[in-house]
Amino acid sequence: MIALLQRVSSASVVVDGATIGAIDAGLLVLVCAERNDTEKDADALLTKLLAYRVFGDDAGKMNRSVTDIAGGLLLVPQFTLAADTKSGTRPSFTPAAAPADGLGLFSYFVEQARGKHAKVEAGQFGADMKVSLTNDGPVTFWLQTNAK
Repeated sequence: MIALLQRVSSASVVVDGATIGAIDAGLLVLVCAERNDTEKDADALLTKLLAYRVFGDDAGKMNRSVTDIAGGLLLVPQFTLAADTKSGTRPSFTPAAAPADGLGLFSYFVEQARGKHAKVEAGQFGADMKVSLTNDGPVTFWLQTNAK
């Protein structure tokens, strides 16, 4: 699975004019299931994400995780992270999980995150979402975990 995480001072996601998820300081995480990913991959990615140290400590060094600061998590499904862009000028999405599998893994990921972290909001799989954020830093990291 893939996660593109951005440290934010605020972020929100809107579907059909209604805000369906919003956080203050924390992480906006774009989440993508790849073909053949499993719940084991989702668990490994979530474990890494919750412990990943991207927030400053008293000395300004990135030594605190979203868990340490009790920050928000806004999880947004985004299959385009799995795009194959190696050739031509049009991306191929064959590396991404099939829609039903992607929905299942994203839903599982959100459910597991809500069981392990207090402040979790989520986007809507398959919807036309409008995502707004104020990137803090800017700080952006790409995590890719294969627990196979």
